[in-house]
Amino acid sequence: MPSLAAISTIDFPYKVSQQEVKQTAKALFVPSFPQVERMMAAFDNTEIITRNFCKPLEYYRDEHSFQEMNAEYIRISLEFAVKAIEAGIELAQISKDQITDILFVSTTGLSTPSLDALIINQMKLDQNINRTPIFGLGCAGGVAGFSKASILAKANPDAVILLVAVELCSLTFLRNDYSKSNFIGSSLFADGVCACIITGDNHANKSRKSIKFLGTQSKLYYDSLDVMGWEFLDKGFKVLFLQDIPTIIEKNIRADISYFLQKNGLSIADIKNFIFHPGGKKVLTAYQDALQVEGDFLKNTREVMNDNGNMSSPTVLYVLERFFNLGFENGYGLMVAMGPGFSSEMVLLQMNND
Repeated sequence: MPSLAAISTIDFPYKVSQQEVKQTAKALFVPSFPQVERMMAAFDNTEIITRNFCKPLEYYRDEHSFQEMNAEYIRISLEFAVKAIEAGIELAQISKDQITDILFVSTTGLSTPSLDALIINQMKLDQNINRTPIFGLGCAGGVAGFSKASILAKANPDAVILLVAVELCSLTFLRNDYSKSNFIGSSLFADGVCACIITGDNHANKSRKSIKFLGTQSKLYYDSLDVMGWEFLDKGFKVLFLQDIPTIIEKNIRADISYFLQKNGLSIADIKNFIFHPGGKKVLTAYQDALQVEGDFLKNTREVMNDNGNMSSPTVLYVLERFFNLGFENGYGLMVAMGPGFSSEMVLLQMNND
């Protein structure tokens, strides 16, 4: 079965405390949106300690055009994607010429040619590499990308798949948008970059840790298209999400996970490692209430959110990296993320310390 050979994430040089972001947001919003004063507690309720930002905090105090922000999205995404990929190649102990496929996942900027083409050009990867750019999956993109990369590796035992997930959520902040959704987004979202290398069966595992892909499930919930997404405006991407996301999760997630696991002859009790996307404190509470798993089963998920904020698609891969580096229990792992659609993505893993 396909194996995770390496995983590498980025800590941006402009990581900043949540309290500093809170004070900056207050200064920006209060003059034109006085009622926001009573909403400032939202920053504390997230339990985020630091935010992973691709720009210094001062940058967001000024207004920038969509053209400028998107140009920065392309420049920064390329620069840090290459850094993450180079680190992943070194960790996997492979040559860049061995990479057969590249999947690039993002929802926070636009580029044509797509970023995978820019990466191939800059790194001088194989000109015949198979390319798959994936746009629009939002927070679910990390799990969906991992799933699709693994399916490719399952179909081709000689494959070496490069999965890159980049989200620069902070570059979608609209300086003069005083809507509640823009305010809540300013309290939660951050920037992240992750590169994964997934190999087919004909490649020996050079790590003493084995994480293998067993299966996947996607679900789109009918009549929920307005739950989460973007509104595309002349001035940029405007974030949209409804307050009832945790309610949707709590009502559905246990049945959805149980159905997926039953197809693989398992139950929730068989899962030893829970690799969940941290959509926010209320989302984590919804998972806990719905699944009723004993112990602090979302510890790594919560700590990634505390340290970085919600980085959209790469966030769950940061959680996976934490398991990979800090250790996991031998047995099954479950990756889960929710995203626009409204949708869920799941991946079942076999995880062993060799």
